Amino acid sequence: MMLNATEFGDVKTPCYLYDMNLLRHTAASLKEAIGQRPVHVHYAMKANSNPEILRAISAAGFGADCVSGGEIRLALECGFKGADISYAGVGKTDDEINLGLDCGIGCFIVESIEELAIIGDISASRSVKAPVALRINPDIDAHTHQYITTGLKENKFGIDMRLLDKALGVLDRYQSLQLKGLHFHIGSQILTPAPFVELCRRVNRIAAEITTRGHSLEFIDTGGGFGIDYDNPDLNPIPGFKPFIDAIIDNLDLTLCRFVIIEPGRSLVAQCGTLLSHVIYVKEGVGKKFIILDAGMNNLIRPALYGAHHRIENISTKPGTALEKYDVVGPICESADTFAENESLPRTRRGDLIAIRSAGAYGETMSSTYNSRPLQSFILK
Repeated sequence: MMLNATEFGDVKTPCYLYDMNLLRHTAASLKEAIGQRPVHVHYAMKANSNPEILRAISAAGFGADCVSGGEIRLALECGFKGADISYAGVGKTDDEINLGLDCGIGCFIVESIEELAIIGDISASRSVKAPVALRINPDIDAHTHQYITTGLKENKFGIDMRLLDKALGVLDRYQSLQLKGLHFHIGSQILTPAPFVELCRRVNRIAAEITTRGHSLEFIDTGGGFGIDYDNPDLNPIPGFKPFIDAIIDNLDLTLCRFVIIEPGRSLVAQCGTLLSHVIYVKEGVGKKFIILDAGMNNLIRPALYGAHHRIENISTKPGTALEKYDVVGPICESADTFAENESLPRTRRGDLIAIRSAGAYGETMSSTYNSRPLQSFILK
């Protein structure tokens, strides 16, 4: 997405800009990579729950992966059908479980034996069947940031493989539980298909064991985690989905289920979003210069939380402007409120418009009113 200050210079910032055309092309690219293969897409809403984004993804024919009652309600409001929603998360409340049953949820992704029993009790008390999938922790290292690794045995997610017999015993005790499938998720921002090959081989063994116990599986959900190119958003605006889909389909034993579910989030929406911010001050420090923006970690927390790097562009300057080194920071009273250190940017002045790229995922959705600052606005392109 090529940007210029002439088009957006009057925008009140901070502001998220969403390229809806790119989003639609990305969704179409994913569908093309899947082709006629038995793969269903459930968009991971936690990546970006802006209603305009959700309506576009629903219109593409995808389902939704939700992790709270609030996400379920929003998904329903934005066009997703209850049957096309899966509900994950380690801490489902009784009210949220009842909400899922009320809306005819496609499946509860069960993260613990304790949760499985509670869903069994609640559904039995209502004389209904609850569709469930067991989230199994496969103990696989996705080689990504420790905060977004989800498939190691020390992580809080899923049921340890050694407890599988106990989980199946709970299923057998409750007539109100209907096993639909198995769920796995190993991490996020994964840039190579190799971890999915390892995952599928392990999944095959687990699924085969479950079927020998007399349970049939409608689906196997391999989660999401497909990464994007944060360094070159214009060169690679749409991720290469096909190698990941191929790795999953070629290595899963598809005789063990009817179809596969994947849960892309970041890979669908990250590149379509840009955080726009005006420069408040260019501050001369001792041995360095600071660009102080009107956007801060309350608008985009990824750099502060994960040490993540986003491409930063000054879209007010002309081509050929001399480059200088800057620390790009926000106005929040936290030293961690830093977007980049020693960033090479064209000589920058007060009032210039800065674009922080690839901010469509885990940006707006993780924003806050910290320091009593108002939430940012958004515009569609």
